[in-house]
Amino acid sequence: MTRPFKIVIVGGGIGGLATAIALRKGDREIIVLEQSSLNREIGATISLQPNASKIVEQQWGLAAELKARGSMTDEAFQVYNLAGELQMQIQLSTLAKYGGERVVYHRVDLHEALKKIATSLDHPGRPATIRVSCRVVTCDCNTGQVELENGEKVSADLIVGADGIKSSIRRAILGKDVPAQPTGHSAYRTVILTSELLKEEEFINVVDPRKSVTTMVIGHDRRLIMGPARNSSIYSVVALIPDENMAESSANSSWTTSGDLDKMLKSFEVFPEWAKKPLRLAREAGLWQLRDLDPLPTWYKGRAILVGDAAHAMLPTQGQGASQSIEDAEALGAFFAEVQVGNLSVREVENINRAIFDCRYDRATLIQSYSRQSAKPATDPGSIKIKMNPAEFMDYNCFYKGALDWQRRQQELNRVEQKSVDQCFEALRIKA
Repeated sequence: MTRPFKIVIVGGGIGGLATAIALRKGDREIIVLEQSSLNREIGATISLQPNASKIVEQQWGLAAELKARGSMTDEAFQVYNLAGELQMQIQLSTLAKYGGERVVYHRVDLHEALKKIATSLDHPGRPATIRVSCRVVTCDCNTGQVELENGEKVSADLIVGADGIKSSIRRAILGKDVPAQPTGHSAYRTVILTSELLKEEEFINVVDPRKSVTTMVIGHDRRLIMGPARNSSIYSVVALIPDENMAESSANSSWTTSGDLDKMLKSFEVFPEWAKKPLRLAREAGLWQLRDLDPLPTWYKGRAILVGDAAHAMLPTQGQGASQSIEDAEALGAFFAEVQVGNLSVREVENINRAIFDCRYDRATLIQSYSRQSAKPATDPGSIKIKMNPAEFMDYNCFYKGALDWQRRQQELNRVEQKSVDQCFEALRIKA
């Protein structure tokens, strides 16, 4: 007697919910185990690059839902120096060639929209079930069983580790802890009301906070990155500084704590007065220590596989962290598309996980490495030199068309290589 294919996704953040959407099909049973009690994303804004926004908004049909929540297409990117002089402005209308746009969301809005589709009765496939306050402590990758902090055990045919940078599933797959690497940078994040910023004449004489434009101010070893969200009702600021000592908790899923507003302002005291206005208006700020992972030897073992930060945590310098999580989710949906019943052996599931890894590893690792390289001075001897200029890398990032396109191109490459080998053998046979 057959039974539905059962999937447990560990982590109910953006990557976990995206994976639930991608894997919804037929009568599959999907359970999302989220360690927090509130099951909601906190923080400021988040962007998806064209390679991911076209998956979320077009392939998964979330454009209208996200637009109703205030999503904004980024129109331009501009950079100022400490003298307040405009150094560079790039119009982002050219991104249309990639089949999607760079779209900015409030993290909560993107998370809620994904959760709605993952659990909706109106979406194809059985709705996913989200269980909160479920902290996973161990995982048996071969039997497909996770154990919760309260001792409960949950079994599935497939375990997806979407549990972030401190992933317990990664530890189970690799057989050891692989700590994230400090990068020498931290970031304050805050959100203020645009209506308050519009009262600051010194700021609006330089930047209109209602326009969907990302503004960066760079000086010495720090930078401000600012832009609107939620139909320009709020204004987000990320303030990058040299590393901070932080009182981190082992119970946290990331290196985030409360930021000191006075210390944040002091860190940017040499910046132009207009650029500091949003910092002065902040009522609270989170302090986020930037860490990433060295490339892992594998993302899978038996019935378990990693996605997102658990697999390839990266710095935000290329804006690809969340986008790569979306690509991972899409790949799982593509490679498990034909699996409906839960009678697959561990070897069969592992073979599919291996194919997903083969599809995703080189691409995600290159983007991960380039993101790390971009955060280092060009003279840093530890920099990994990737021989693509920014325009070429943008094309590499954003022309991506999904896992099935990768598979098709890989098969074509294999056919060409096999044909070449066959021709060589034929030539040797004729010669002999």
